[in-house]
Amino acid sequence: MSIWWSLHLRREAASVPLARRFLLGTMETAGVDPDISFDLSVALSEACANAVEHGGDRTVLGEPGEPGEPGDLGEPGDSGTGRPSADSGQYRVTAYLDGEKCRIEVSDSGPGFPARRALRPAAHSPQAEADAESGRGLDLIQQLSDHVQFGNRPGRGAVVSFDKVLKWREGALLTV
Repeated sequence: MSIWWSLHLRREAASVPLARRFLLGTMETAGVDPDISFDLSVALSEACANAVEHGGDRTVLGEPGEPGEPGDLGEPGDSGTGRPSADSGQYRVTAYLDGEKCRIEVSDSGPGFPARRALRPAAHSPQAEADAESGRGLDLIQQLSDHVQFGNRPGRGAVVSFDKVLKWREGALLTV
């Protein structure tokens, strides 16, 4: 047996604990080890917080002499008008629990990750890492997951996908 679900959420702070509770409830019901569930729920919270903060409200004007890239058609759904599409106020969370693995994807309709975002080991010093505001949530997702992918959907936003091998409580519903 496997479990799959997808949530379309508003880009509001209140959606983050909702997604986290939904994941925790699913994992508890399925019989996932509480420590694994906690790690994944923290990683999910970080990914959702990023989507809420950075995941929408793109407005691209395609007229020469105006902000944006000349000739850019904007994002899907805006008809090239420079107005945000209807989905810029939303993001999506999808979770798959199947056998020995859980995969979670969080996608938004924002500008995406910077082209030069290099995901690398910790900064030169612990203090430099502690002082850095940007990217700490992404680093935390990497630390709490077994495999992580950060990517852009051309013209449609960012996607964070992360996996973790599951451990099960005795008598769990989804044991391998």
